[in-house]
Amino acid sequence: MTPTHFSADADVLVLQHLREDGPGYLGQWLNEQGASWQVRCTEAGDAYPSSVRGYRGLAVLGGAWSANDERPSLRQAEALIQEADARGIPVIGHCLGGQLMARALGGRVQRLPQPEVGWLPMRHNGSTTAREWLGDAPVATVFQWHQDGFVQLPPGAEPLASSPACVHQAFALGPHLAMQFHIEITAAKIADWLAHPGEAYPVHVLLHPDSVQDPARMHAATRQHLAGSQALAERIYRTWRSRWLG
Repeated sequence: MTPTHFSADADVLVLQHLREDGPGYLGQWLNEQGASWQVRCTEAGDAYPSSVRGYRGLAVLGGAWSANDERPSLRQAEALIQEADARGIPVIGHCLGGQLMARALGGRVQRLPQPEVGWLPMRHNGSTTAREWLGDAPVATVFQWHQDGFVQLPPGAEPLASSPACVHQAFALGPHLAMQFHIEITAAKIADWLAHPGEAYPVHVLLHPDSVQDPARMHAATRQHLAGSQALAERIYRTWRSRWLG
């Protein structure tokens, strides 16, 4: 797919890979802030722009693909991440988006020993940077849906958080934040994913009950944890926005 050549006429560019993995709470939050933003979904036929010149922030969403898949749009996303880094444009990555950030900036992504699917706790390391992005509470329950993870961080990156099944849940590098979890999650997105969870999901529920929730547990946990997740999202996005306004 050939990149689109156009000038930015928005504050934020959002890169979307798959139709079912849209901006979710991120879009709602950007609207509430009065920020202008554009989303480009490669599965819907949108070409990613050839440059991030003129944007203030770049957000990269998740998706069921592996960051290591040989797909032209993934390599285009990585090129835009690299350009954003060179221009000092703050990047925020969600799940696959965080993995693409790791690859683009010099880290490594691979399949983890066990997947994480559902509402699971993560713990931040208490550093100044971790508290700035993730708040003072050391443990947060966040939504996960991944089999891969960033197993080697880019040079200069600061690890921020971990979980029992995934040693790197988030890292910061300069003004950027890469997350393994889905802080943009909404109840509607979870319902969509559970309607078409993929062939591996039922198997993972049986093989990894400690890190993969069945639908009943996931729906109950959504009622319990969604509000807290969105409060954390508000903090994360506000911290990101402070960098692209700075």
